[in-house]
Amino acid sequence: MLSYQHDYHAGGPADVHKHGSLAVVLTHMTAKNKPMSYLESHAGAGLYDLQSPMAEKTGEARQGIERWLALDGPLPDHPYRRVVTETRNRFGPHHYPGSPWIARLLLRATDSMHLMELHPGTQPRLKGVMRDDNRIHIHHRDSYEGLMAILPPNPRRSLIVIDPSYEVKTEFQKAGQLVLDSHRKCPEAVIMLWYPLLRDHWHHPMCRRLEQANLPKWARREVLLASPSGPKRLYGSGLMFVNLPHGIETSLDQTDHWVPRVHPGETPTNSSHSS
Repeated sequence: MLSYQHDYHAGGPADVHKHGSLAVVLTHMTAKNKPMSYLESHAGAGLYDLQSPMAEKTGEARQGIERWLALDGPLPDHPYRRVVTETRNRFGPHHYPGSPWIARLLLRATDSMHLMELHPGTQPRLKGVMRDDNRIHIHHRDSYEGLMAILPPNPRRSLIVIDPSYEVKTEFQKAGQLVLDSHRKCPEAVIMLWYPLLRDHWHHPMCRRLEQANLPKWARREVLLASPSGPKRLYGSGLMFVNLPHGIETSLDQTDHWVPRVHPGETPTNSSHSS
């Protein structure tokens, strides 16, 4: 699983769904005058060049973030648009923020970040992007062991983002267990789990298990990106939440509505996504 590189998929339609929703949740949580912790299980590189050979090879960003930015809709003040714009103002017009950079821009000086990244090529990139910020702690360790070691965090009020690459079938089972274990160690935390909707239905057992766990303030949200009967593996993007903040549903509904879909005649994305 250490072969996965998100550079091929950065800014694609699934990223728009995941990162747009993340920006909404972070904006809601930071509106309260209480410090918080942000924890991410699979942080990735944090920042991506959409003109890199890997990104150009798939063209997913053209289907995703570029199309999203061009939409006519109720989006000018969306926090996701703001962080993408701020990222491009700083790094250039073809750069895209991963979830760690989105969190860095939206969190406050009183908040803290804990980022897990095990990939030997990706972890140095993440450290380079996130340097010079004493709020940020980068852990070069396995996410399933690492999260358990630092939960509950300080501050205890927290958002936990679980976002594996899902390269193999067993990753779904492990991700579901990580949600349950994280909730057990930090029952008040908001937990956000991203998963791909796959034509071979690897996600179904994980979803059933978590839905039957009677977790508090549980929510499951899915967006179809292409036809489930189409030729490609990935046809949609899913999010599940524990302790979803009250009053956030309308903003998430609007975000889901404007996620770009792959139009007939285009090639839908066909791989799992990580942050």
